[in-house]
Amino acid sequence: MNLCSLLPAFTPPLVPPLHANLPSRSDVPEKAEAIECENLSYSITTRQRKLVPILKDCSLSVPSGQLWMLLGPNGCGKSTLLKILAGLLKPTNGTVYVKRPKSFVFQNPDHQVVMPTVEADVAFGLGKFNLTPDEVRSRVSKSLEAVGMSKYMQRPVQTLSGGQKQRVAIAGALAEACKVLLLDELTTFLDENDQFGVIKAVKNSLGDSGDVTALWVTHRLEELEYAGWGTLYGRW
Repeated sequence: MNLCSLLPAFTPPLVPPLHANLPSRSDVPEKAEAIECENLSYSITTRQRKLVPILKDCSLSVPSGQLWMLLGPNGCGKSTLLKILAGLLKPTNGTVYVKRPKSFVFQNPDHQVVMPTVEADVAFGLGKFNLTPDEVRSRVSKSLEAVGMSKYMQRPVQTLSGGQKQRVAIAGALAEACKVLLLDELTTFLDENDQFGVIKAVKNSLGDSGDVTALWVTHRLEELEYAGWGTLYGRW
């Protein structure tokens, strides 16, 4: 699968360049891309020991601080590419750079939202940081506000709609101060109202700071109107 990008003139914030082994930040020139891969290929081996290519010579570049969408039909390799960018799969060939910290949000929110209340779930991933209780509360509050879920802080997770659970999952990623959101078909199981709410939450989470980049995988052509800055098209 080869990807080409359409991008208007834009001067985003600067981030580290693509390297297999990154030297210290002071030793490298900075660049504008938050996501970059070059000549990326991925193949699987069947039980009959036949090599089946899933991605072939895929190259893309996504600037910092923007929402981009990766469009293509089911089975074309979109989610596979996203999992490689997330580090969940190892490419067969090629180079990959994704600005850290990064977070992968699953298609089904029930695979990611695990705590009994909204507040507890968003705070769950913060246990690995050396934060004070006040710092945890501040991060949780700001991230829920970014996705429009502040008033649901004490709500039991099982009472939320699918779209609300997706927004909680996004808030959890934002609370960990992630710089890149990798979003896998977030609206697949949602009704129209929840679809709009999730897309709006992602756009709001980017804000105007340019600190967060989002790559959204979708097969729905109508979602492209929300992309705002750029779209990546799959070719087969």
